[in-house]
Amino acid sequence: QVQLVESGGGLVQAGGSLRLSCEASGRTFDGGAMGWFRRAPGKEREYVASITWYDGRTDYLNSVKGRFTITMNNAKNTVYLQMDSLTPQDTAIYYCAARTTLTWSYWGRGTQVTVSS
Repeated sequence: QVQLVESGGGLVQAGGSLRLSCEASGRTFDGGAMGWFRRAPGKEREYVASITWYDGRTDYLNSVKGRFTITMNNAKNTVYLQMDSLTPQDTAIYYCAARTTLTWSYWGRGTQVTVSS
C-alpha cells in the first residue's frame, strides 16, 4: 500500500519560511515524479512544484518561482519543499503527490500552512 505522509506545516509570519517534507512508503517512483499541490480557502487545488525521480528536473508555479525550492532524497523516498518569503496568499493546505505515469495517482492527506500578515 502506497502512503505519502506530509509534515512541516504550521503558522508563520509574512516573510518567514517553512520546510515541508513528504515521505513515501510502499513503492518508489522511478520514471515518474513527486510534487506539491495546494488548496487555498475557497479556491481550487493548484499545482505548486514537481521534481522528476530520474534526473531531478524541477518545475514551479510562476508565483512561487524564486521563493520555493523542491528537492528530493531518493534514498529516503522523501521530497521536500523549502518555502521562503512567504505571503498570506500562500496560505493553503499543501498536498504531496506522486506519479509514475502522466497522472498524479498518489496523494497525501495534506498539511496546513498559514501565513499571517
